[in-house]
Amino acid sequence: MTWENFRFALFEKAPEALLEHFLIVVITIAIAILISIPLGVLLSRPKFKGFGLVTLNILNVLQAIPGLAIIALALPILGLGMKPAVLALLFQSLLPIVRNTIAGLIGVSPDVKEAASGMGMSQRRILIEVEIPLALPIILSGIRTATVYVVSIGTLAALIGAGGLGNLIMGGLSLFRPEYLLVGAGLGALMAIVLERSLSYLEYRITPPGMRV
Repeated sequence: MTWENFRFALFEKAPEALLEHFLIVVITIAIAILISIPLGVLLSRPKFKGFGLVTLNILNVLQAIPGLAIIALALPILGLGMKPAVLALLFQSLLPIVRNTIAGLIGVSPDVKEAASGMGMSQRRILIEVEIPLALPIILSGIRTATVYVVSIGTLAALIGAGGLGNLIMGGLSLFRPEYLLVGAGLGALMAIVLERSLSYLEYRITPPGMRV
């Protein structure tokens, strides 16, 4: 491995792969949030609490299925590209967000909800203005876990033509180019760390001072 080869991999190949990988992560996590938080809110309501354990067990099973298996099943329907990759990553990123949403909402003190009800607030206002803000740090913790997971497993997207940092890693393995491996794996690790630290800081900022660890 020479400096010229390493520089070519870092400055010529990496920017596009990094952008593709980031796009896959953002799309997957955005869809996961849109599905998981409403589902977690629904399952935290007394009327639907009985379905919570069943739903979490189903999501556990989905997360246990290898990403490659989901990609293989999705290929005949969705073809090559980003769609099957996002679908595979989505199935495996729902559990942390749903689980933390349920835990955060159930963990809100009944006294707080009773006080809000005594002030004349409807159940909907209590949910939006009291429960969700108090549960938000825990929900963000689930989003942080899912994000790091998607960044790491997202390298599989290269196997079906979705691009990303997996292209560099696969290229390094097939062409025996260690500089591609170093750049792909290194940038993937760096992206995971940066996103994890950013979400961790956001979680810290929105957590009330008395509840910070």
